[in-house]
Amino acid sequence: MRAFVVEKIEDKKFISSIKDIDIPKIEKDEVLVKALYSSLNFKDALSSIGNKGVTKVFPHITGIDVSGEVVESNNSNFKKGDKVVATGYDLGMNTDGGHQEYVKIPASWLIKIPKGLDEKEIMTFGTAGLTAALSINELQENSITSGKVLVTGATGGVGSIAVTILAKLGYEVVTITGKKDKIEYLKSLGANEVILREDFDISNKKPMLSEVYDAVVDTVGGEYLAHALKQIKHSGVATCCGLTSSHELNTNVFPFILRGVRLIGIDSVEIPLEKKEKIWEKIAKEYKNSNLEKLTSQITLDEIKDAYEKILTSKATGRYLVKID
Repeated sequence: MRAFVVEKIEDKKFISSIKDIDIPKIEKDEVLVKALYSSLNFKDALSSIGNKGVTKVFPHITGIDVSGEVVESNNSNFKKGDKVVATGYDLGMNTDGGHQEYVKIPASWLIKIPKGLDEKEIMTFGTAGLTAALSINELQENSITSGKVLVTGATGGVGSIAVTILAKLGYEVVTITGKKDKIEYLKSLGANEVILREDFDISNKKPMLSEVYDAVVDTVGGEYLAHALKQIKHSGVATCCGLTSSHELNTNVFPFILRGVRLIGIDSVEIPLEKKEKIWEKIAKEYKNSNLEKLTSQITLDEIKDAYEKILTSKATGRYLVKID
């Protein structure tokens, strides 16, 4: 079978290519899935260049998510022909991932695709969509069911999907981007307002600012999250799921003790399978929307390497859907 393989050729030097390899053999409580679709995520791109924080075992096949059909099962919960999806846990990190024609996956990582989605649609959302949906679910569960929501990193995978879901649900969506040429793109996804990065005054050192946003969906971390926290209204919520700006958060306690702001971390990797199932059901129903087609570029295994370069140099927009041939 064909697979996108990353190899370590010497210390700190890695190469990647499409290779022909053997179809894996499954053991107890494992399932062999004929991969139909996967996607590309920032974590995948880091794995492709040997980032030790993501992957330590080489040679390695990238792809932290995959959808497809069961062709062989050593677990009673899955049978041949089941349509399934896997995201997170160790898939695509130190366990070979979804960028191959057949994937060996522990049954405890697998979910049957819910009614209302097919293999292509669920990977159009993928890990990024699951993360965005988890963020929005936290807003709803913390009484933020309407109002003005700021989305940072809005042209990225998580940010773009968050914009489409929030717009469908009737929120007033404000986005931040550093790409002037993407203003109309973001508005086409449902953004009511687009703020350019240079106009979002992160240099302002005041401990508190005027109340502007009911909630924030942050995908970048760093100074952008810190600045946004100062502008959240009383009893508002910020979710945090990314660190492309910085992993550090230099802030103060005033938003939390004077306005009752809540900061909620979002993890889509190690959350219980039951919670993933619940969120995928929401995606299949109230979160599903047609705007995803505007932000999705479909590619093949052979095009992954070029797409990774765009992701790593911040030239990518929206989502890459990988059709596994």
